[in-house]
Amino acid sequence: MTTPDPQTAAAAGDRLSLRTQLTRFILTGVLSAAVDFGLLLVGQYAFGWDHNLAKALSFVFGTLTAYSINRVWTFRAAHSHGRLAAVAALYALTFALQVGTFALLFPPLLTAYGREVANAVGFVVAQGLATTVNFIVQRTVIFRHP
Repeated sequence: MTTPDPQTAAAAGDRLSLRTQLTRFILTGVLSAAVDFGLLLVGQYAFGWDHNLAKALSFVFGTLTAYSINRVWTFRAAHSHGRLAAVAALYALTFALQVGTFALLFPPLLTAYGREVANAVGFVVAQGLATTVNFIVQRTVIFRHP
């Protein structure tokens, strides 16, 4: 099955249902989270980076993965400079939200449960919060169809 051209789909008002968009957003998020978490661990263990630096860089690559897939597959939207600027602003917000949440949670979790639990729990909470904000803003503002 071929995927319709995003410009044609957007122009025709061919918007997917909320359920389909949410399912695709979650699937894309799982893949993007795997990229993010994998790079977080590589940064810490292979390169010996501080947890904040590793998380900041892993977030950038995870969100690039998510945007690239969601724009075309989930929201069927054509590229535009305005949309790109809006996504950049949203990612700056969710970057601060996710990295800040991880930075707040990591030290007490590390002390109480060790690095593995601190990484996993901090990641899941920060990712969940950022994902929720991302979906709501992308669906209702950035990729909204008239």
